[in-house]
Amino acid sequence: MESTKTIQLKILNPDFDLVETMQKYTKGMNYTSNIVFEHGRTIPAMKLQKMVYPYLRENIGLKSQVSCNIPRQVAGTYKTIVELAKLGMSYWQKVMYSPTSMTLSYKRDYTITENSVSLTTFSHGRKTYQIQNYEYALPFFKDPWKFEASKVVKHKDGDYYFHLTVSQELPDKKIEDASTFMGVDVGINYLAVASTTDKKCKFFAGGDIKNRRNVYKNMRARLQSKGTLSAKRVLERLAGKEKRLMTDVNHCISKAIVKFAVENSVSVIGLEDLAGIRSRTNNKLRKKQKYLHNSWAFYQLQRFIEYKAKNAGIITEYINPEYTSQTCCRCNHISINNRNGLKFRCKACGFELNADLNGARNIEHRTRDYRYILESQGCLSTTHTNNMI
Repeated sequence: MESTKTIQLKILNPDFDLVETMQKYTKGMNYTSNIVFEHGRTIPAMKLQKMVYPYLRENIGLKSQVSCNIPRQVAGTYKTIVELAKLGMSYWQKVMYSPTSMTLSYKRDYTITENSVSLTTFSHGRKTYQIQNYEYALPFFKDPWKFEASKVVKHKDGDYYFHLTVSQELPDKKIEDASTFMGVDVGINYLAVASTTDKKCKFFAGGDIKNRRNVYKNMRARLQSKGTLSAKRVLERLAGKEKRLMTDVNHCISKAIVKFAVENSVSVIGLEDLAGIRSRTNNKLRKKQKYLHNSWAFYQLQRFIEYKAKNAGIITEYINPEYTSQTCCRCNHISINNRNGLKFRCKACGFELNADLNGARNIEHRTRDYRYILESQGCLSTTHTNNMI
């Protein structure tokens, strides 16, 4: 399997040529986006490339490889919108890009050393820019890591960074070789609860983050009620700050979860398949709960766990989340009355446990059962278990 990482390296001497190149790139992105939007539905990347390539090359003057990158990126964006729309999480809309990001292909559009990056600019061809490297990043410039398509990104502070993506091939892990599993239940009161096959567990509390987000929510309500231009500016900064907070929290929690898995020799981490969870559960929530539920970055946390686990050589499997919170992990009795807030007490056998830990154990059970079901059927693979209950 392939392991990828992205390293942010500050560009020390950005100039007009770099800014101009990003502006032209964005112009091409917006032209291509407009073509797809007016078409009214997604367009396959190769077909879209044939439609826009001549304009990108002749009218905007973009280089050949960039003119191929743009339709692929735009086609991917609209495909994601359609997929989210099916889950009720988005709608068909026109995407407008700003000149803050530009994707480049290795060797064709950029080359890089430990101290500099050479970029293809719009007006003056290849130009070399100095980068600020870091000690932790230096090993990624050596074998077995390989450079992949990467990005120039303008950060909110106005500085330009080169987001270098590197990859390496890791030995494929087979689920039939797994002996220790771990289930991870994600939530709000506890950001995550992990439980292994031998019932070792770890809690990641979310109370402080929940309180801080409530503060943001109240601030947002006050600013929205004002409706002034200055209030709208503050709202934009507030939204960015809150998003960065959650991203940082999810990075820290996912790192700790994978570390806990490595310490306990876990082979497979089980996660719930939460696709469409918001649309399925919104009608069951009180109005005051909907904000936290709908804005919580469950999906991001799971993706962070997945890629960090991959880098640690651990498989991730997604299981059907149905009834994991209502099922007794001891006797498998299912009842909506088994759970009361953070407490779980089985109505059949009387077993008591923290509700989120009970959920994590059920996820671990289902992940482990999946391995043995595949073995008994003689069709072991790492296919996601969306249809398993």
